Amino acid sequence: MEHDGAIDDLLSQLLLLTMKDVEVIGINITPADCFIEPAIESSYKILQLFGKENIPLGRSDKNGINAFPNEWRARPTVINALPTLINMSYGLNPYCLQNAVELLIDKLAMADRPVTILITGPCSNLVRAIKKEPYIKEKIEQVVWMGGAFRTHGNVQTYQHNGTAEWNVYWDPKSSKELFESEIPLVCIPLDVTNSVPINKDFLSRLAFQSDYFLSNLAGQFWALTIDTIPSYHYLYFLWDVLATSFISIPDEFRLEEVKAVVSDRPPNAGQTLLIETGHNLRIATNVNKNVFYEYVLNQLKTEIILHPIMVNGH
Repeated sequence: MEHDGAIDDLLSQLLLLTMKDVEVIGINITPADCFIEPAIESSYKILQLFGKENIPLGRSDKNGINAFPNEWRARPTVINALPTLINMSYGLNPYCLQNAVELLIDKLAMADRPVTILITGPCSNLVRAIKKEPYIKEKIEQVVWMGGAFRTHGNVQTYQHNGTAEWNVYWDPKSSKELFESEIPLVCIPLDVTNSVPINKDFLSRLAFQSDYFLSNLAGQFWALTIDTIPSYHYLYFLWDVLATSFISIPDEFRLEEVKAVVSDRPPNAGQTLLIETGHNLRIATNVNKNVFYEYVLNQLKTEIILHPIMVNGH
């Protein structure tokens, strides 16, 4: 998994770890929609909850071409202050983690069967890894990326931009362009489909009714932090990364379309994903069975975990 530490990324990591038929062999964190140190802490604590501290975390120090707003990037600091996480023991040195590109190369090199790479942030680490060791492409079964806006408006609203791009692509449009050009089997879960699965009070209410389950309670705390964007005259919070993550487990509930596309890497539409006949082959999700998806997430958040007393303050 490649993520960038935002609330929906951390929830996606949590959801991924509930999938009993999925073996997670590594998680990279990129300082895109987060400040890296608190995001590493959050990611590690989520691993602790599942007793999976053995899954290695990789640290990326890449700076994107177009930075996320700082107020968004600060959210992992708030996450770590939530009642469920604040007193968990945390002795990991975030500066001693393996470089994200090297971790990706190592894990793919050692893999004895094809690997799916789930990306819920920018794709920069993967592109850099392939440039360094092109042979690892042969180990990749598919890349599932929450990225792009193909037939809908983007969610970037900033200077010198016309609003056509999605943030994960826009953060590093050069690498995004190169990923498309690589012709790796790529499935994009774009805004076209994530716009159909908002976080709303009805969903949060249903989640609250099952808050006796530990993971449901924790997820409810996470998502409650997004309520300041609901409603908003210009911005809503969606299950962007969670939807992309669910594709790993329930791919048959998605409608996919084979397309040809390119990525613009220049203003005023840097990061825009353009459908064009001379473009590169990929698949994009155009629809999802929303009822099945919401039920799937709610059911996964009823997964029982064993809480180890040593996790809390060492007692």
